Amino acid sequence: MSSCQRVARPLARSLRQDRLIQTSSLAIRSFSQSVARRDETTTTTTPPSEVPSSSAEQPKARKRLDPETTTEYWSERKLSRMGTPPVGSRRRRAAIKTSENIPFEQLPYQCFQEARNILQQDRKEKLEDIVAELAKIRRLEATPADQLPGGERKKNLRLASLRKYVEELKILADINDPVVKRRFEDGLGDMNKPIYRFLAQRKWKGYPFRHVTQRIQQLNIVPDVLPKFEPTADVQLFFRRTKVETGEILNSLKTEVPPRLKVQVFDAGERLVSVVVMDSDVPNAETDSFERRCHYLAANVPIAPAQQSLPLGRVNQKTQLAVPYLPAFSQKGAPYHRLSVWVLQQKPGQTLDIVQLRGLYSRRDGFSLKSFRDKFELNPIGFSLFRTVWDENTAAVMERAGIPGADIEFKHKRVYSLKEEKKPRGWEAKRQGPKYKSLWKYTKRIRGQPRR
Repeated sequence: MSSCQRVARPLARSLRQDRLIQTSSLAIRSFSQSVARRDETTTTTTPPSEVPSSSAEQPKARKRLDPETTTEYWSERKLSRMGTPPVGSRRRRAAIKTSENIPFEQLPYQCFQEARNILQQDRKEKLEDIVAELAKIRRLEATPADQLPGGERKKNLRLASLRKYVEELKILADINDPVVKRRFEDGLGDMNKPIYRFLAQRKWKGYPFRHVTQRIQQLNIVPDVLPKFEPTADVQLFFRRTKVETGEILNSLKTEVPPRLKVQVFDAGERLVSVVVMDSDVPNAETDSFERRCHYLAANVPIAPAQQSLPLGRVNQKTQLAVPYLPAFSQKGAPYHRLSVWVLQQKPGQTLDIVQLRGLYSRRDGFSLKSFRDKFELNPIGFSLFRTVWDENTAAVMERAGIPGADIEFKHKRVYSLKEEKKPRGWEAKRQGPKYKSLWKYTKRIRGQPRR
């Protein structure tokens, strides 16, 4: 029995006992139940007598592959490969598997139901405040600007303040609802609603945001690529269905295909973005320095809070793809290459000319992200990073991609010290003669002998 099943056993036993007590003929106090919200779906319990006989005869393997109740590692991996990942945590699935199908809103705990009543009353008050504020916004929009003190500027500021306050009230109305928190933790939240975007941003601001900013500082992305940058969107990188941690060194065979991005923005509305993959560490033996190279460039790609997946290999080649993907590679003897993935938001209503981008950056070499950002007035919002070094698959990847230079090997030049060699002193200087030949093996510098 796994640890999660041991932890879930007391909870399941309590649920079964309370269910039996509730259905018994004993006189018990009925618990109050709050009305379910319209935007939340509830499940009903089917009596055992109404269960079809075919469900009881399902194969055991199929039951283990249920995303709602699976608790085994192999079934979780198989479900993830099938495109239907398990729902929620393993502890939650173990509790559901070993208990009756009781709706979450009808859990037989009096304290829980009374707390839900208080939360529903608070939500009702917040909804009344939202209606009142929306009425204020409509009245202010209908009022001419010349009848208000401050004119058009003051009117726009007031409208922006009222709309911001309405968004805050929408979040406060649902921030304490256990059903909302449960749906978010299970990954079933609708990102078009402000509450789920707020919870996602608060979760991202924890470890993921700190991890990305730490890599930006440690690997000197700032100021090597941009003079100043702080991410405002969550960008996750996937190669061949495998999530890549920021700054991870990957095998050349894995990075041969274009990656897939999962871009999570936290403000409402659809927007167009440009995606850039660039190498910041291209060695130049002639100048003894490093240059930059563009490995991928696409523009006019739509994303939204609920539209997160962005496969770079499936963009429109006529209207979105400017520079096709070039596999990551590094010559033998060179240090690791930093390949950064940038998501840059375009101005509202702005559409970049793909033909112009192809003419500017089709050569790939000498690419500057700062120049690209300033030229088209873009705003960097997301970032991810992976590194590559020479490995046993790099030569084959370069050959398949038609990249020359697989036979080049970089070697470090030996730098000789400009200081004069010091003469022997002390114990060694006094014992340089043949008389102390038996002690020469303990010395470092012997007159007339090579240095040991």
